[in-house]
Amino acid sequence: MSFTAIAYIIALIMAGVLLFGAVYFVIMLTDLECDYINPIDLANNLNTYVMPEMAAQLVLFVVFLLMGEWATMLLNLPLTAWNVAKVVNNRQFYDATEVFRTLSRHKRENFVKVGFYLLCFFYYLYSMIMTLVNESTADYHATSAH
Repeated sequence: MSFTAIAYIIALIMAGVLLFGAVYFVIMLTDLECDYINPIDLANNLNTYVMPEMAAQLVLFVVFLLMGEWATMLLNLPLTAWNVAKVVNNRQFYDATEVFRTLSRHKRENFVKVGFYLLCFFYYLYSMIMTLVNESTADYHATSAH
């Protein structure tokens, strides 16, 4: 099994975890909207996971960049750039005092992330399968030639 196949397997697992995290964020924001949770608890809960999510996305981007998987790297570029811009502008964390005013923007952002991670999950699954099939086909042709 090649490094590319292993990278896609790990990316598939990470995309599943990130997808779960984005759904969790949407659920928590909806709970705030329905007044099931207070803004301080929401900010404390979600801010714990903001930087690990961004770091995981950056790691995926860098790994695919270094591997020369240009299409996959370009797929990850928009969200990575968005995350970097948020960190540079110091807007990455949820502010308990402003969360009600920015609730619709946060919900929309996390719905987009759910869609993005869902797309990535199936893209990584497809890429992993294609990489494994191409490797096994190449191995078959190499052993058949002898």
